[in-house]
This record gives sequence, structure tokens and C-alpha cells, in this order.
Amino acid sequence: MVTKQAVILVGGKGTRLGALAAATPKPLMAIDEDMVFLDLLLFEIARHGFQDILLLAGHLADKIAQRYDGRSIHGAAVRVIVESVPAGTAGALKNAEPLLDPIFLLVNGDTLFDVNLRRLTALIESDPNLMGALALRRTSNASRYGSVVTENGYVVAFHEKQCGAGAALINGGVGVFRREILGCVGEWPSSMELNVYPRLAKARTLAGAEFEGYFIDIGTPDSLFEARRDLSARRRPAVFFDRDGVLNRDFGYSHRAEEFDWIPGAIEAIRCVNDSGGLVIVVTNQSGVGRGLFRIEDVQRFHTAMSEQLAAAGAHIDAFYFCPYHPEAIDIEWRHPDHPDRKPNPGMILQALEDWPIDVAMSFLVGDKESDVEAARRAGIRGLLFPGGDLYESIRPEIERVAERHARAKS
Repeated sequence: MVTKQAVILVGGKGTRLGALAAATPKPLMAIDEDMVFLDLLLFEIARHGFQDILLLAGHLADKIAQRYDGRSIHGAAVRVIVESVPAGTAGALKNAEPLLDPIFLLVNGDTLFDVNLRRLTALIESDPNLMGALALRRTSNASRYGSVVTENGYVVAFHEKQCGAGAALINGGVGVFRREILGCVGEWPSSMELNVYPRLAKARTLAGAEFEGYFIDIGTPDSLFEARRDLSARRRPAVFFDRDGVLNRDFGYSHRAEEFDWIPGAIEAIRCVNDSGGLVIVVTNQSGVGRGLFRIEDVQRFHTAMSEQLAAAGAHIDAFYFCPYHPEAIDIEWRHPDHPDRKPNPGMILQALEDWPIDVAMSFLVGDKESDVEAARRAGIRGLLFPGGDLYESIRPEIERVAERHARAKS
């Protein structure tokens, strides 16, 4: 089962922020004039393919609800659930129990940890004995956060905050859990960190996965300033992939989800881009729609099958763009002599550059035809011709170079 639900804890008072949070919920702290912190979290979660997002609100909940309740963000439906009395992080989750899926992503609303979320969900989806999995980060100073002890991939202990704690693993504020953990919640108020996680650790049912992505907790004025400095106008590299013949075997107008067959190394290539912090975007001509060979719905089912298989393997595609137009289309709706989206025209790539925060200079396209490379050139990005064979081995050096440049830019 692919995890499709995410829960964000947004009910805290933000006492360490003092006057800054007196009339504004901590997750609604402004990053720049157009964006608040929670906007960033929602973007990150939605782009990983989570379709149902619950915001568990408490303090100043009306402001959270006014901004987000009922919205759709990159295809994800957002709902705001308001607790009637302060119940702590675990109590807020217990309050939402009737709405929870069997497995769900859980994120702190004041923390951004830039990791491949699908690597985390795959851990618990593949092991029925796990009740949860936490994303962990190694820091040189754990005194502000407390530390986490792991053994053979399991979290076995948590240590409270201590001055001069030094280097250690910390909880990155992101986890994936089974709904059954709510059996660990006793009387309210109850804390996930103090009451639930230690019980799971003692039972050896809590996995811990270490990640190296960008991490920020906006709980103090200094860290909020740091977030504004780092995240305002933030851009990512993107790898654009043609679809048929690059990601999946091309049987001629491929459209049946049950016949989908990955190119060797394609999943590994996508996951490598995910792990590097880059965006994965598919741009594909699908003239079979215009020719009457299949329907738009068939293309969408095909892409859904790709996404589900990728999620099970700890990977994801951020967006699909496809062009059904053709000069000889049977249906006049799809007939066009030279549609701007049909490669070698660059329309799909240009639309993606408008839709997503992409660093053009660090982005490139991988295709198996000269028309793909030409579309990239017209859009102002590099184009690589895939010669066949193993996709990951073919483009790994390029992905690694982009990842290194992106990491330097973030630091």
C-alpha cells in the first residue's frame, strides 16, 4: 500500500519566539513577502505525492484554517482539524484518529528537513513489524534538540537536551507511522516525543534513517532569521526525462498500465535525483491520444502506475507534462500543425520552469531522440541523448555533479 496521507502538527504556541508569535501561529511565520513557512512544508509534502494533508491546529487555529482549509496544493487536498482543548502532540493525533489512514507521514509544523520522503515511507511499507520510522540528522551540537541512539537501524533510546551535548543524531521532525501507535497515547495532554516514541524504541519497533539534507527548526528568533536567509527565493536543479524509451520500454504508443516495464536503471536514476534534492519532471509527447489510440485517462493511469511503483521503491516523480496534440490528429480537439508543447518545441519545459522553483543553470533533460535534445536547447537547458542500456549508469556522473553543485550552493 502506498502512503498517501500526511499529517502536520501546527498547534504549538511558539513561546521561544516571544512577541513574534503573539498573534501569529509559528508555522505562519513569514519567510518573504509572498510566502510563510508552512507554504514551504506543504509544497515539499505535496511534490512527493501525498494527496491528503491534515493540519492539526490548536493555538490561533482560525488563522491556519482561513489560509489553508479546503485548498488544493499541487493536487493534494488540505484539511484543518482543530483540537477542542490543548492535548499535546500525541493528544492532537489521537483527536484526529477517525481521519487517519493505516500509515501516514507525520511532520512538525515548525521544522523543514529536506529529505526524500519516499525513502522513509518505503521503510515501513516493506516491514509489517515496524510501527514507525524517523528521519534523523547528525548535528555538531545536539544540546538544543536532545539526541537519538540507534542500533542496527532501530532507534533504541532518546536523551534529553543537555548543555554541551556535542555531536549526535537528532530527530529531524519527520516520521512515518502506523495508526496503531495511538494505542500508546494515555491521558491527555500527551507528547509524541516524551510518551510515544520512547515506548516504540523500547519495543524495537521504531526505525531510524539518517539523512544529510538541509534542516531548520524555526523555534527561535535566530533560527527564523536563518530560515528567511536560506529559503527565500530558493531554487532547485531539475532533471527532465522523456518517458517512452527513457524511463519505460517503448512498445509503440505505450499506454496500458498493466504492460508498464521499466528501463534498467530508471528507478535508481530517479531515486538518485530525489536523494540529491533535485526535482524529477517528465515531459512526453503522447500523440496516441490525438490519433485516437487511447484516451487522456489512459495516460493518467499509466502515470499513476509509475508513481505507485516508484513510491514502493523509495522514489517519486514531481510532475508529469504530456502533449496529446498532433498535426494529423483524428479528433479536431487535438489537431494542431505545430503545437508549442510538442517536442522539439519547448512548451512543456517552459511551463515547468514557470510552475516550479527550478535552477535553470543546474538543470538538464534526458531523451532518446534528437527532438528531445532540441526541445531542451530551445528552453535554455542542456540536453543529453540516452544511448540505451542502464539509465542510472548512463547519467550518474551528471547527476552527481549537479548534486555537488547544489550542495555547495545550499552551504
